[in-house]
Amino acid sequence: MLVRQILADKDRSDLLWVTPEARVSDAVGILSSKRVGTVIVSSDEGATAAGILSERDVVREIGRQGAAVLDQAVSELMTRELSTCTEDHDAVAVLQAMTDGRFRHLPVLRDGRLVGLVSIGDVVKARLSELAMEKDALEGMIMGH
Repeated sequence: MLVRQILADKDRSDLLWVTPEARVSDAVGILSSKRVGTVIVSSDEGATAAGILSERDVVREIGRQGAAVLDQAVSELMTRELSTCTEDHDAVAVLQAMTDGRFRHLPVLRDGRLVGLVSIGDVVKARLSELAMEKDALEGMIMGH
């Protein structure tokens, strides 16, 4: 299964972004209200990714600096060196990259432009669906259907 197939089941409006100048508290408000674990940091309305801010980034810095971190700019906390994939990446390879890198979200690019975001949950769900279809096909072959 390709990332393209996973994105086909997702709504582009699921791609949430904030500007680098936004306050961390604003980003946390989005994470909380939308019940997501990350936002893209973008200077051009989500067209490209300057970084990514996850709930882990926020919790880590609150642990280090205290609640004052909520008044800082998102650019102070965001991860700048992004791991990304394209729509043509294999879902299993993406899952392996997420597992190896210990992150749960991966921006998807097409010609350098942001076209989506896949979570580890998205990839696991897609893989489980694929395995169920394979199982059904094998059972059908065994039973002579």
